[in-house]
Amino acid sequence: MDAVLSQKPWEALEHLVNAGDAGQIVIFLDQLSPTETARAISRLDAEQQTRLFGLLTPEDAADLIEDISETQAADLIEELSPQEAAAILEELDSDHVVDLLGEMDDENVTAIIDQMKPEDAEEARQFLEYPADTAGGMMISEVLSYPATLTIRELLDDLQQNRDTYADYHVQYLYVTDEQQCLYGVLRMHDLLFPLRSKKLSEVMIKNPFHVPVAANLEELGNFFAEHDLFGAPVVDAAGRLLGVVLPEAVEEARRKRSVKNYLDLSGIIGGEEFRTMPLLHRSGRRLSWLSLNIVLNIIAASVIAIYQDTLAAAITLAVFLPMVSDMSGCSGNQAVAVSMRELSLGLVRPQELLRVLGKEVSLGAINGLVLGALLGAVALLWKGNPYLGLVVGGALAVNTLVAVSLGGLLPLLLKRLKMDPALVSSPLLTTVTDMCGFFFVLSFASLVLPKLS
Repeated sequence: MDAVLSQKPWEALEHLVNAGDAGQIVIFLDQLSPTETARAISRLDAEQQTRLFGLLTPEDAADLIEDISETQAADLIEELSPQEAAAILEELDSDHVVDLLGEMDDENVTAIIDQMKPEDAEEARQFLEYPADTAGGMMISEVLSYPATLTIRELLDDLQQNRDTYADYHVQYLYVTDEQQCLYGVLRMHDLLFPLRSKKLSEVMIKNPFHVPVAANLEELGNFFAEHDLFGAPVVDAAGRLLGVVLPEAVEEARRKRSVKNYLDLSGIIGGEEFRTMPLLHRSGRRLSWLSLNIVLNIIAASVIAIYQDTLAAAITLAVFLPMVSDMSGCSGNQAVAVSMRELSLGLVRPQELLRVLGKEVSLGAINGLVLGALLGAVALLWKGNPYLGLVVGGALAVNTLVAVSLGGLLPLLLKRLKMDPALVSSPLLTTVTDMCGFFFVLSFASLVLPKLS
C-alpha cells in the first residue's frame, strides 16, 4: 500500500482497480479529499471507471458519488447497468438522487427508476415533477414527523428503536402532523428533554410553525432564510400536507449552480457543464453549435459593410469609429439584458410586459445615447477638425444606443415567451443587431454628407 500511496492519486487508483482489490480501494479513497477523489476518477478511462463502481458495494459507491460533481457522477452512473445504478441511488439522500436523475437522459432515468424499490421509485417520480429551483426540487424527504396525539415517551421510544435508521437523517427539528398529515407544529430537541414524558406532543410543540410552499422559488427561499434563522424549513403542498424539509445549504448550493450555469451560457458553453475528461467529439460538437451560430450572425453584420464599401473607401477615417460605435452600443444593450434577466428571475416583470419595458428603456437610451454620442462626436471633431465627422459618428452612436438598450430590454422577455433560454440567446442576437445597426447608421449617415467628409 505504501508503494501505491507514493504514486499520483489517479495512477494509484488505476493500479488498485486493475488489481481488483475493493477493500484497498475504499481505504485509499478515504485518504483523499473530495477534490483529489474527483480528479483521480476523472483521469481513469471509461472502462476503468465502470470497473471501479463494479468493485464497490452500493454503499461505498454512494459515498464516492457524493465526493464528485453531479455532472460527472451522472455520466458515470449512466455507464452502469440500470440495476447497479438503482442500487447506488437508493443509498443516497432523496435530494441527491433527484439532482443526479435530473442530469441524465430521460431514457436512462426511466430504466433506473424501474429497477428501484417501489417506494423509492414512487418518491423519485414525485420529486422529478418539481422544478429543480423550487422548494419541491430541493427538499429532502428524510424527515421525522409524528401525530399530535403521541406522548413524549412514545416518541423517544421510537427514536431509540429506530436509531440506526434515523442516524443518517438530517434531524434538527421534529414535526407534528394531524390526521391528514398536515403540518401542525414543530418540536425542538429542547422540547423533548424537560417536560413530563406523559405529555402529548400537542401540549409542548410550537404551533403554526414557519413553512414554505412546495412551489416556492429560489429567490423566495433565499428571502425566507434571510428573515428566519432556521436550520431547515418544512415544505408543504397546497393542502398543507408535510412533504419534506429544505435546508439553507441546499438553497445556497442552488444559487451557486444558477450562477455557474448563467456564466457558462453567456460564455457559449451550452448543454450544461463541460469537463475535459468528456469525449472529444462530444465537447467539440457542443462548442461548435454555439460558434457556428456566431459565424452566421457575424456574416450578417459584416454584409452591411460590404454594401457601403464605396462610402468607407471614400472616407477611410470612418473605419476607426465603426468598432467604437458597435462596442459602446453593445455594452449599453448588455446592461439592459442584465436588468431584464434579473427582473425576470425575481418575478418583477413578466414576459408579456413588453410595452412597459420598452417605455422605460427608450427614455434611458435617449439620455445615454445623447451623452455618449456627444462625447464621441467631440473626440472626432478634436481629432480631425471636421464637424460633419463628429455629427456622423456621434449621431450614429446616439441612435444605435437607443436601439441597443430597447432591444436589450425586450429580447429576454421575447425569448422567455418563446420558451427559449434568454441567457443563452440574448447576447449573440444583441451583438449581431447592434453591430449591424451601428455599421448601418455610421455608413448611411456618412453617405448623406460624403462630400463634406472627403
